[in-house]
Amino acid sequence: MIHTQKNLSELIYDWNLQGVSHIDRPAKLEFLDETLRDGLQAASVRDPNLSEKVELILFMEKLGIHSVNLGMAFASEKFKQDVESLSTAIRDKNLKIRPNCPVRMIPTDVEIYLDIIGRTEVPLEICAFIGSSPIRVLVEGWKIEKLIQQIDQTISKAVDNSLPVLFVTEDTVRATPETLEKLISAAITSGANRIALCDTVGHATPDGTRNIIQFAKRLITDLGEKNIGIDWHGHRDRGFALANAIAAIDAGASRVHATALGIGERSGNLSMELLLVNCRLLDWIDNKLYALDEYSQTASRITGVPIPPQTPVIGKDAFRTQSGIHASALIKAKKIGNTWLEDRVYSAIPAEWVGRSQQIEIGPNSGRSNVIWWLVNHAVSYNRELVEMILNDAKMRDSILTDGEILKIISNYGPLPEYPE
Repeated sequence: MIHTQKNLSELIYDWNLQGVSHIDRPAKLEFLDETLRDGLQAASVRDPNLSEKVELILFMEKLGIHSVNLGMAFASEKFKQDVESLSTAIRDKNLKIRPNCPVRMIPTDVEIYLDIIGRTEVPLEICAFIGSSPIRVLVEGWKIEKLIQQIDQTISKAVDNSLPVLFVTEDTVRATPETLEKLISAAITSGANRIALCDTVGHATPDGTRNIIQFAKRLITDLGEKNIGIDWHGHRDRGFALANAIAAIDAGASRVHATALGIGERSGNLSMELLLVNCRLLDWIDNKLYALDEYSQTASRITGVPIPPQTPVIGKDAFRTQSGIHASALIKAKKIGNTWLEDRVYSAIPAEWVGRSQQIEIGPNSGRSNVIWWLVNHAVSYNRELVEMILNDAKMRDSILTDGEILKIISNYGPLPEYPE
């Protein structure tokens, strides 16, 4: 039988799409990488050096990520120098990725970036943030009227100097509609061209996410605006970060923030790896994701954050199995000679999309198929006796056999047969 792409796709019945009418491809969808800002605020990370940050940005470019937050230049002289150097690197390497930088609602913060832009001639998107929830307002002793005044002064300063402005309400998902209406209206009136709705402490559920995106869309419409973009920024304290991002996009968000490995304060942020892969699986993007594994491994190396083996997509075990039943199915798919089958018979995510491949190991849960797969892929001649010897050894172990251990068993076996039996 000739396997066409059409009849191959019919081998998977997708219950995810049954009865769903709101999963259409977004008219526009962008990604903002927050690794070098929000990601580096995590208590356990190492702050990479400048060349390492550039290295990570180059992988962002390969993945088709649209914007990158370069960090808080107002925080220290070092961060200011890094922002300038990273802007220069983006310019000199002729990258398409657009730099973004945060400011407090203080006009002098904007002046710091104007100074940097004057030297680099690289445009920066200003990300102006302010707290919005009642609990934050109470703790800080803020007055809403004062916040509105700061919003107007800061955003006007940026807009008067031709800088695009993303207005960010921290802790948006716990703020009242009345407060949000006042703050967002003030920001848009002052010239902000995008707003960011934030689940700063990981409080939201998917329903809550949809509710607040829809609220923002209605508010923008009521203000008579048509070209105000909506960003979503989520954390994963409750484990809802990815589900919330999908809900946000489905409800109308046009840009989503995420970090490599999901690093960030407390339990971290939305994982860029999972965001990109799931948007591709939903047919929302066409980005080539071959560099995703290198992006992740680079982020791990330069921040000192290890990747747990079972991490989806990027973990060491994401596309590995030692199960005899699973290995048998993979081998049968491979014998048919179609990578599409091999990559999907026991996987929801095609390994080749992210520059990886299916791997079969030999361990206590393995069968003969695992052993034969290893021997064939290592060009080792074998017979039934050798297969049984390796399998019996594996059954006595408490973990998978390493290549060195398998080779030692083969060496102890003696002369190999000329052909497999």
